[in-house]
Amino acid sequence: MGASIKANSQNTGRRRRSRRHAPMAEINVTPFVDVMLVLLIIFMVAAPLLQVGVPLELPQAKGKQLQSNTEPLAVSVRNNGEVYIGETKVGLDEIKPKLEAIAANGYDETIFVRADKGVPYGVVAQVMGRISAGGFKKISLVTELEEG
Repeated sequence: MGASIKANSQNTGRRRRSRRHAPMAEINVTPFVDVMLVLLIIFMVAAPLLQVGVPLELPQAKGKQLQSNTEPLAVSVRNNGEVYIGETKVGLDEIKPKLEAIAANGYDETIFVRADKGVPYGVVAQVMGRISAGGFKKISLVTELEEG
C-alpha cells in the first residue's frame, strides 16, 4: 500500500528563466573600436621613430625611391669616419667578416650604404669595396630626395 504522489506538471523543481535574465546574444564592438583607435595612434606616432640605422645628414639627389619587400641591411658611415652595420659600430677591416657572417642566407640581398654628405668619397669607396669583397654585388647608395 504505497502512496504515490503525482508530480505537478507546473512545479517540477526547475524554474523557468524569465525574459529579463536571458543572455545577450549581441557583441558589443565599442571596446574593440576603442582599442584599435588607440593602437592606430600609437603606431602613427612610433613609425617615424623607426628609421633604419644611425642618424646621418644624407646628401640630396633626384631620383625615384626603390621598393623593397624585406628589412634592408644598411651600412652607415658617419662624418668622423665611424662605420656601422645596422646600429652596431664596426671597424673598416671588420666589415667583410661581419657581412660574410650575415650572408648565411645568401648574397642576393641588397646592401644600402648611407653616408653623411661630408664624408670623403675615398672613405665611401673603401666601405663599398669591403662590402663587395664580402660577396655582396647589389649595393645601393641612400640619399634624401632633392627639394625643389
